[in-house]
Amino acid sequence: QVQLVESGGGLVQPGGSLTLSCAASGSIDSQNVMSWYRQVPGKQRERVAGMTDRGTTRIGDSVLGRFTISRDNAKNTVYLQMNSLKPEDSAVYYCNLDFMVSGKTQRYWGQGTQVTVTS
Repeated sequence: QVQLVESGGGLVQPGGSLTLSCAASGSIDSQNVMSWYRQVPGKQRERVAGMTDRGTTRIGDSVLGRFTISRDNAKNTVYLQMNSLKPEDSAVYYCNLDFMVSGKTQRYWGQGTQVTVTS
């Protein structure tokens, strides 16, 4: 059983910073992708950033230059450093882990952590 536990959300003023963390545990393939998504009510979940175990990263256009993704493979932990936060960054942020088992994608989600950017 794979579990993802997120932490680090909260309330922050515009222009501020937050760091989200997500620790994965369980039977995880070493070749995997860990990502952050976000979702606001009434909208589709949006991929914010992703990073492979080898360090290849993808950052969404809406957060490029402000958000940074990193990971510690030894700890199966991924981080999202969020700088210059804007009110439109407010959302529930979800950690995601994908890896292949017998040719099929296994996808896991964290419980979500609320980020609210407001003055």
